[in-house]
Amino acid sequence: MAGPSALRGLQAEGLRFRVIDARGQVVGRLASQIAKILTGKDKPTYRPNQDCGDAVVVVNASQVEFTGRKWDNKLYRWHTGYPGGLKERSAKDQEAREPGSVLQKAVMGMLPKTNLRRSMARKLRIFPGAEHGLEGKGLQLVASELPPRRVRVRGEVMHLDGGFVPFNREAYNRRFGHGTQQ
Repeated sequence: MAGPSALRGLQAEGLRFRVIDARGQVVGRLASQIAKILTGKDKPTYRPNQDCGDAVVVVNASQVEFTGRKWDNKLYRWHTGYPGGLKERSAKDQEAREPGSVLQKAVMGMLPKTNLRRSMARKLRIFPGAEHGLEGKGLQLVASELPPRRVRVRGEVMHLDGGFVPFNREAYNRRFGHGTQQ
């Protein structure tokens, strides 16, 4: 998470800062794109034994989305070290407590589990709002466009004749999402 000194610990020479707007993006898809940029896999000079990726600045991280019911069903667990100390928190509670932490945990899980992970994670800056405060620092800020989210539109599965009446009308409407012909 970004603190008051957003550049602490970074070598800014030759490093591009990619700005990504997370508004309306799905957490997992966004995290995989961010991890690809942090590792440098989108560059032709990629080498797995070196940290050659760009820095990523994520804005509007508090407006990310989950698909399905993951806000309530997804749990983050940790252990305090004491007997019976297993703690858990839902994704909604975690995001309310620390905005952007859900996205940060998703990105950290997608980075390689090697010695380079810490230096890659150091180049990730997540801001819950639209302001990031890096404009006047002489950095090379590049706006990054992510692929658009593809939402599947449910329609009629097959065409049925006018005299069709399902055996269980409620289950039919639930499954196919449209009304039957009367």
